Amino acid sequence: MQELHDAPLAPLTTFRLGGPAARLLTATTDAEVIDAVREADATGTPLLVVGGGSNLVIGDQGFAGTALRIATKGFELDGTKLELAAGEVWTDAVARTVEAGLAGIECLAGIPGSAGATPIQNVGAYGQEVSATITEVVAYDRRAGETVTIPNAECAFSYRHSRFKAEPDRYVVLRVRFELEDANGLSAPIKYPETARTLGVEAGDRVPAATARETVLKLRAGKGMVLDPEDHDTWSAGSFFTNPILTDAETSAFHARVAERLGPDVKAPAFPAGDGLTKTSAAWLIDKAGFTKGYGTGPARISTKHTLALTNRGEATTEDLLALAREVVAGVQEAFGVTLVNEPVTVGVSL
Repeated sequence: MQELHDAPLAPLTTFRLGGPAARLLTATTDAEVIDAVREADATGTPLLVVGGGSNLVIGDQGFAGTALRIATKGFELDGTKLELAAGEVWTDAVARTVEAGLAGIECLAGIPGSAGATPIQNVGAYGQEVSATITEVVAYDRRAGETVTIPNAECAFSYRHSRFKAEPDRYVVLRVRFELEDANGLSAPIKYPETARTLGVEAGDRVPAATARETVLKLRAGKGMVLDPEDHDTWSAGSFFTNPILTDAETSAFHARVAERLGPDVKAPAFPAGDGLTKTSAAWLIDKAGFTKGYGTGPARISTKHTLALTNRGEATTEDLLALAREVVAGVQEAFGVTLVNEPVTVGVSL
């Protein structure tokens, strides 16, 4: 297991931000992961688990503890059953399932990060969420001091949330198991309207899984959501805010604010989100509150391709990023009475 001291963490994140870790361990096997976690717990050392770094905002002062980078490998496909080691690169794994002619995660192509992070955030995009195909998550339970296998029904999956996110200091994901679909090379039914329009099909239709994957990659690239070291619009964590979910009362108040600010004929995006709940678009809120693409004059700005991505233009600090995020949150709250919630995990800082 590789060990470094006073090790830079910024290069391990897609934001390329944050100070160093007092100690950085890189684990390439499940046993090494468990040993590192047990050592930290036994000595009372703060522990930061790092996967692909695509969902981390690390403070400029860094992390005064042990950062554990999970670099485990393992892609096992048995019929329609898939098992991924936590350190597997997610977008590469998606490509391999599509090459195998399987459906279920093809619309999650291009999402940066590692496989182990997907159940934590219940990663989703373009009409798919990992919770629809995950069967089990194998994790080290720090409270019990043992490896456990948690079935889907006990993962408490919801929109961008899970049991693992609710208890961030308890579980370290080791492996993720999926049940995919053999649809003779076709995709799962296309659910997302933008994807269907781009493909020229109706919602519910199937297309070749490779075509669905390629289409999603093009859509994501057009929004700066596919990593490119030369494109500062991709120096981000993807969507920085989750789409707000409002109660009926909050929805009514929100629509009243929209009518007051933008006129009675303007209709805000609204999608059913469960009994008495409505989901609206964070990107729409940000744009209509005056934070358009490319907003900002400093080293941290809104992406020129998508209002939902906050970006490092190359010389930013974490504080620059947080100042922009706070400005956006305050502006949306003032305009529409809705509080945006950050999607990335913050380390040593908060909004």
